[in-house]
Amino acid sequence: MENKEEQKVPKHRDKIVALDNLSLGISIVAAIVIGFAIGYGLKEWTGYSWTLWLGIFWGIAAAGLNIYKAYKRAQKEFEGLENDPRYAYRAKHGDKSDDEDE
Repeated sequence: MENKEEQKVPKHRDKIVALDNLSLGISIVAAIVIGFAIGYGLKEWTGYSWTLWLGIFWGIAAAGLNIYKAYKRAQKEFEGLENDPRYAYRAKHGDKSDDEDE
């Protein structure tokens, strides 16, 4: 009975994963816009124009961090596939085509 409960997969899991991947693009844009807003606010508050570029840099750094986290999450999901019998041959021998004409 425990084994049956472990194999239970949520009904809409694929949709949730797709929405999570879609949110990566949205979060990249949002991070840069928020960084720009912070930089613009600092520029207005302090009067130094270089603080605008500092905010944009922070936004781009936050977007890069979001990409890195998504990459690590995807890498962790695909690590289990190398032990799957359907993909074991490709993992061991590489992805070669059936045509050896070349």
